[in-house]
Amino acid sequence: SESADYDVVLVELGGTVGDIESQPFLEALRQLRNEEGRDNVMFVHVTFIPYLNAAGEFKTKPTQHSTKELRSVGINPDVIVCRSQEHIDDALLAKVAHFCDVDVNAVVNTPDAGTIYEVPLVLEDKNIGEFIVKRIGLDVEADSSKLDEWRGVVDSIKNAESEVTIGIVGKYVELEDSYISIRESLLHAAASIGVKAKIKYLSSDVEKLDEDALKEFDGILIPGGFGERGFEGKLDAVDYAIENDVPLFGICLGMQSIVTQFARRNGYPEANSSEFGDDIVDPVIDMMEEQKKIKNMGGTMRLGSYDCKIIEGTKTFEAYGEIDIEERHRHRYEFNNDYRDDLQEKGLIISGTSPDDFLVEIVEVPNHPWAIGCQFHPEFKSRPNRPHPLFKSFLEAIYEYSKN
Repeated sequence: SESADYDVVLVELGGTVGDIESQPFLEALRQLRNEEGRDNVMFVHVTFIPYLNAAGEFKTKPTQHSTKELRSVGINPDVIVCRSQEHIDDALLAKVAHFCDVDVNAVVNTPDAGTIYEVPLVLEDKNIGEFIVKRIGLDVEADSSKLDEWRGVVDSIKNAESEVTIGIVGKYVELEDSYISIRESLLHAAASIGVKAKIKYLSSDVEKLDEDALKEFDGILIPGGFGERGFEGKLDAVDYAIENDVPLFGICLGMQSIVTQFARRNGYPEANSSEFGDDIVDPVIDMMEEQKKIKNMGGTMRLGSYDCKIIEGTKTFEAYGEIDIEERHRHRYEFNNDYRDDLQEKGLIISGTSPDDFLVEIVEVPNHPWAIGCQFHPEFKSRPNRPHPLFKSFLEAIYEYSKN
């Protein structure tokens, strides 16, 4: 296991203390501390301190109560991070420490920040890193200079002068966190080139996509998903981007949308994915033959990290700068190789394949400033200080488009 290479493992448990859904996980954490030793495991409780305008004061009772609930299941917080809308003074933090039985220097306040990436810098200013190092006995010296690169990322996010508008066209847009990895990847890439990304969401689950809404976007991203609902709306967005030279990025089902729409524009008006029925006339997207025999639905998924070979001379190669890459997958259907030669003859660029050249991993639309679709999920490998190459290239294309 790769975990053997790490000195520290962070485990996040979301939810609310006391909810029935959390109970088995809290018990697992309690047992983890016993198994690994109390000096090797520490608990950080993140809580919210509400401010009551009518009373003109912060209220710590919810935090005291949640800490008591944690203790009732055998978990004693070592650190309490107090979220709040405004700054909390030291006297109130001392009160939390007193009533929650936590060291006063282990209670820290993180008021609302302009960007979530500013929070680690706030915690560093509170010396929480030094406290953690001492608490679990790490043989290292706290060195805030290691956060200089991170500070640069935060500065780029906060001080960007130019702004671009990116549309995410999908069917789960009612809950923005459905696409949180994609959203953050766009922000990472935007920060790396010194621009601000304004992200808007447009539902594809409509009979006909609103073209006026699409005109607002400097770039269009089609995310992944499953099922037929909303697919035609995604095709409308792809068609608009192709017609108007708008930078276009398709991920997973988004790539399949690009392939399907390209096929419809080039001799296959009934092109579609076999995911959406057994009577598809031209299934340009299909399940591999060996997968069709698997009855267990989960068993047909192509999951995890796979190698990919990039074709030189393509926009994809310009983005990566290398031939051999590795990306993470989560999908069931693939580009149908029965249509591969013909679609390539009609201009479709296949810029990435599996090492054996059997599976199509990346496609590009010809004669377009930037229109790329990938079968994998690049958002899973993007980091604030290391934006994914495809996202960065996409943002560069968007910025150029926005200037015209």
